[in-house]
Amino acid sequence: MSLYKKNFLKIIDLTKEEIEAYLQAAASLKAKKKAGIPHDILRGKNIALLFEKTSTRTRCAFEVAAADLGMHAVYLDPKSSQIGKKESIADTAKVLGRMFDAIEYRGYGQEIVEALAKYSGVPTFNGLTNESHPTQILADFLTIREKLGDLKGRTLAYYGDARYNMGNSLMVGAAKMGMHFTACCPAKYFPDPALIAKCREIAKETGSILRFEEDPAKGSLGADAVYTDVWVSMGEPEEVWAERIKDISPYRVTAEVMAKANKEAIFLHCLPAFHDLGTEIGKEIYEKFGLTEMEVADEVFLGDRSVVFDEAENRLHTIKAVIALALSEKGAF
Repeated sequence: MSLYKKNFLKIIDLTKEEIEAYLQAAASLKAKKKAGIPHDILRGKNIALLFEKTSTRTRCAFEVAAADLGMHAVYLDPKSSQIGKKESIADTAKVLGRMFDAIEYRGYGQEIVEALAKYSGVPTFNGLTNESHPTQILADFLTIREKLGDLKGRTLAYYGDARYNMGNSLMVGAAKMGMHFTACCPAKYFPDPALIAKCREIAKETGSILRFEEDPAKGSLGADAVYTDVWVSMGEPEEVWAERIKDISPYRVTAEVMAKANKEAIFLHCLPAFHDLGTEIGKEIYEKFGLTEMEVADEVFLGDRSVVFDEAENRLHTIKAVIALALSEKGAF
C-alpha cells in the first residue's frame, strides 16, 4: 500500500489500513525524534501553509514537522493571500502547485480544501475545516493507542456539540477503526443524519457500535476515553454563546462524568480549552454568564487522567507522518 502523492482531506476517505499506516509512521517518526535521529528525508521540498483560521498547534506542528523533514515551509495568513478575494481558489491552487510540493489548508468550508487538491496537482492536507479535522483524529488515536493499547473495541465518549468537525471526524474515525462511539449532547446537536447513516454502514464491517445519548449521566458509562471541545467554533457569531451555554452546560466534563467512565479512562481535548479564567474569552464569558469554566472542569483538565498535552504533542508526529508518506516515494523512514 502506497500513500505517495495522496491527499489528506477527511477521515472518511481513508481505509482502516491507511489510518494504521499513518499511525505506524507517526510512532516511528516520534521514536526517531525522541532519540535525536535525523530524518530529513525531504530536503529540497517546499510546503505552503495556507491559514484562513489562525492556530497554535496546527501551525507549529506543520512548521516543525517540515523543518524536521528538511523542508522549507511558507506560512500564508489571511492577510498574506488573495485566495477567494482577488483570486479564485482554482487559480490560487494552480499557482501554488507550480511552486510547492504540497499544500496545507486550515480554514472554513471543506469545499475549499477539496478545490485546492483538485486544481493544484500536488498533495493537499486538511489542517481543519468546518466539517472535518483529520490531522487531529490521527493525534487522538495515536494518544489513545499509547495510553490504552489497541483501538478496536475501545469506547470513546464525546461530550458537547457533535455537529461539526470534531464530532464528525471522531465518529467516522471510530467507525473505521472498530471503536465504539457515543455522542452525548442534546438531540439537536447530534451529527448529521446522513453522516450517521454512512458511519453505521462502515460499522457493520468493523464491529463498531454508535450511540447517541441525551442523558449526560449516561454518556461516559463504559468509556475508555472521554472527549470534549469548545462549545462555539471559530468564525461563529458571538450571539450563539448564550444558546450554547444554556443547551450544553449540563454536558460539561466533570469529575462525576469521569468517575462513571472505566477506571483507566483518559480525558482528551483538542485545545484550546476554556477550563479557567486564564484567557480573554474565558474572562468575557465569566463577566456575561458567570461561568468560571465551560466545556471541562479545571480539576479534570489538570487531573492525572488528562492526556491533553501528550495529545497536543502528537499533532507534530502524526502531521509529520502525513507529509512524509505523501512526499517520500519510497515511503521508508
